[in-house]
Amino acid sequence: MKFIGITGGVGAGKTEILNFIRQHYKCEIYLADEVAHLVKQPGTLCYDRLVELMGREILQTDGFIDKAKMARRIFEDEQLLEQVNRIVHPAVQEFLLNRLQEARKNPRVELFFVEAALLIEAGYEALVDELWYVYADEQVRRQRLALARGYTEEKITAIMANQLSEEEFRAHCDFVIDNSGTLEDSKKQIKDKLEAYTWQE
Repeated sequence: MKFIGITGGVGAGKTEILNFIRQHYKCEIYLADEVAHLVKQPGTLCYDRLVELMGREILQTDGFIDKAKMARRIFEDEQLLEQVNRIVHPAVQEFLLNRLQEARKNPRVELFFVEAALLIEAGYEALVDELWYVYADEQVRRQRLALARGYTEEKITAIMANQLSEEEFRAHCDFVIDNSGTLEDSKKQIKDKLEAYTWQE
């Protein structure tokens, strides 16, 4: 079984790429953002440490962490962001590595994917067998974000400024999917790359 990390800039189309893979290969796919939400549930060590760090004012009335309140606090304090990342990133990695161990025992799973914009920054290069970069031309990404999410040019520019450059992504990744064109073209690149694995209609 192969453990593959998928990363790329905002608007590159990672979600549609993963949807295609999920439909046609014997795989498990985890999105780091969703896992981060799971590891922050009440009763987890991650939850306890975050509440200890930031106080009970980040909680909703039901005891769950209020994502908006927490995001506002982090946005205002870079040092706090670093402290939160030092709590959340190891918890996410532990969750994924536990799932990976379970998947290795399952003969129906041939590929194990984890997706995150910050895979490289979070040190996944040392954990995965391969790192894939979903690339799309900047203008294409801007158009997608404006149409699909209603983002302004200013918001898009600000998000892109906080992400790795194309050169940095390429320097760290083993395989590049050029998703600037049609989805059919991207699908062909994936099928060629994964031709040794079981195809499912």
